[in-house]
Amino acid sequence: MNEHQQRVDKLVKEFGGYWKPFEMLAALVEEIGELSDELLKLEGVKGAGSQKKLREELGDVMFALSCIANYYRVDLLEALEESIRKYGERDAERWKNPEK
Repeated sequence: MNEHQQRVDKLVKEFGGYWKPFEMLAALVEEIGELSDELLKLEGVKGAGSQKKLREELGDVMFALSCIANYYRVDLLEALEESIRKYGERDAERWKNPEK
């Protein structure tokens, strides 16, 4: 578990512990909805948005995702590193030949 996840873990335990997995998933989906709303605002589709609010919503998504990762003992930075490698290998030719 990386440093940020450890900080989330400490805070969650101070508040009484982790929710059930599906409750945490619902919280993540809720935060993604709020992120979506802010993106719509920043793109001029729905009112006016701000970089500050976007940053806050991204942080909230990361917090909710960290809770799920911590519950299942997954280091998010290691998982991200694996995904970067996966996409780098799988999609290496994708942008060179857009017809594929």
